[in-house]
Amino acid sequence: MNDPNRDFNEVIRTIRKEDPRYGRGAYFFLRQALDYSLKEMHKQGVLDKSNHLSGQQLLEGIRLYALDQYGPMARTVFSHWGITQCRDFGNIVFNLVECRVLGKTDQDNPEDFDHGYNFKDAFDEPYLPGLKPTTKRPPLR
Repeated sequence: MNDPNRDFNEVIRTIRKEDPRYGRGAYFFLRQALDYSLKEMHKQGVLDKSNHLSGQQLLEGIRLYALDQYGPMARTVFSHWGITQCRDFGNIVFNLVECRVLGKTDQDNPEDFDHGYNFKDAFDEPYLPGLKPTTKRPPLR
């Protein structure tokens, strides 16, 4: 966060007065998913000292963190918060950028989140039961 003295709850209240599309929980989740993503990327040696994630890197971290935290309910939780597509995460990120909670580079924009994943594939598919092989019974004689 760029300004550690600001109360995150107050920031969210301010944002939601201007843009009520997303629930409070979405902002807290995004902040936690960002922390998770940064830690994972550092472990993998992908990030330098700038701690900057691309939109696609953050989306992957969000996906993994959501599956870990909410399991098969992730898409339902997101829907409750008003999040139905990857672009919604971009909108939340840039709401936080506008309030100077997060930083960005000159190349970053909300459209970076447009070509993420399909929510059904990302959050439901991992929990679908596998198809069982069909066995043919021998014909009765």
